[in-house]
Amino acid sequence: MGTREVLSIGPELILVVAALVVLLWDAWETGPASDSAAPRPGSAWIALVAVVIAFVWNGAGGTAGVGFAGMYIRDQVTRVVDVAALGTAGVAILLSPSYLTRVRLPAGEYYALLLLSTVGAMVTAASGTLATLFLGLEILSIPLYILAGLARRSQRSQEAGLKYLLLGAFATAFFVYGLALIYGATGSIDLRRIGEAARSPLLDAGVALLTIGLAFEAALVPFHAWAPDVYEGAPLPVTAFMSVVAKIGAFAGLLRVFPLGIPLLADQWMPALAGIAIVTMVLGNLAALFQTNVKRLLAYSGIAHAGYMLIGVASGGAAGVWSVLFYLLVYAVMNLGVFGVLLLLERQGAEADRLDDLSGLVGRVPWAAVALAVFMVSLAGLPPTAGFIGKLYLFRAALGGHQTALALVGVLTSVVSVYYYLRVAYVALSGDAPQAVAVIRNWFVGAALAIAIAGVFWLGLFPAGFTAAVQQAAASLR
Repeated sequence: MGTREVLSIGPELILVVAALVVLLWDAWETGPASDSAAPRPGSAWIALVAVVIAFVWNGAGGTAGVGFAGMYIRDQVTRVVDVAALGTAGVAILLSPSYLTRVRLPAGEYYALLLLSTVGAMVTAASGTLATLFLGLEILSIPLYILAGLARRSQRSQEAGLKYLLLGAFATAFFVYGLALIYGATGSIDLRRIGEAARSPLLDAGVALLTIGLAFEAALVPFHAWAPDVYEGAPLPVTAFMSVVAKIGAFAGLLRVFPLGIPLLADQWMPALAGIAIVTMVLGNLAALFQTNVKRLLAYSGIAHAGYMLIGVASGGAAGVWSVLFYLLVYAVMNLGVFGVLLLLERQGAEADRLDDLSGLVGRVPWAAVALAVFMVSLAGLPPTAGFIGKLYLFRAALGGHQTALALVGVLTSVVSVYYYLRVAYVALSGDAPQAVAVIRNWFVGAALAIAIAGVFWLGLFPAGFTAAVQQAAASLR
């Protein structure tokens, strides 16, 4: 292992070291009182500084190329995905301190697990082999299983963690079986060599099983069943982080395996992914129509958005790749923004996650109600927000890849989604506030919301800069 290879994984190393420092700092600061109600901002600051340093390192370019015998790839795609993953981690850290103190969650463990899960998403994006991809998905997933059940006094948190772990174990088994079959068919786990191998029934079966493992992580239908219950049961800042980082890791893996890894087998996987995308968009949006719990609504919304992102993967080609990369960042800012508004509210010591809890928000915190409306408009894909530009790119990629049905279903389901997204905005901008719901003002959350709303408008009104970056990333892979 040379110096160049070590430097290439600099952002990941920074986060791993920071996770260890956070654990030691928290243990030193609190001793045995791991669930103390006293504010402990030190861990949050250490985690945030580490994310900023890794973000700057990644943005500076650093050492590019292939390392560790082809297992790790640091290219433009890796850098773009790292921007989304590190940005998500930074905003999630800002959303967390007030909630952790209020609910008495162990801050050291929380921030360490958050950093390690971010590392998993970054490793997935840099996968040159199926072994690296498996490693990245496990580093991403295992901290999320623990985070979902981190609230030891909450039965629904414990149930969420257990359900996520058990279903995740099944998905891991499918992935490993798929990896074994692909190795048996091709004699290699290197994605480039697999892409050059002749098609065979064994290879087809392996790719199908591999798809199941990745589809679970992305919450694609029919492997989405875990999402609503886990979203509802997990602590609110965990749900916010998990809803985004799991998709970043999963779609980074889908891009590495399909359009970038095995384009020669496109006639096999493109129809299958297109069918999954259509079913996912339809079911996710229809189920969201009937939700009165905002966390469950966002779970089904996340399923629907996974379907939209799969349009880019199923379309193949450079346009499909860069449209997915663009949408990952768009989804991060608008989804974290919604959860940020929910974190400003509390209902008698519990999470205010019912739709009625948002009633009259405009009379209490006008700027938060307006911000929530903006995020909902963006999730619905309406101009002039980032969501509109992101969906426009995805649908255009579908038309360019002769996937007209995908674009048509995407547009129609987006129309359906306008109802349930704008219903949330309407409730927040009208009515009387329920007495049982209190507003919790916190400048950490305010800063996170400011970043999110700036991202929604920046990517919606001035998308040229980031569009050029993702197009350059996709073009560099030709």
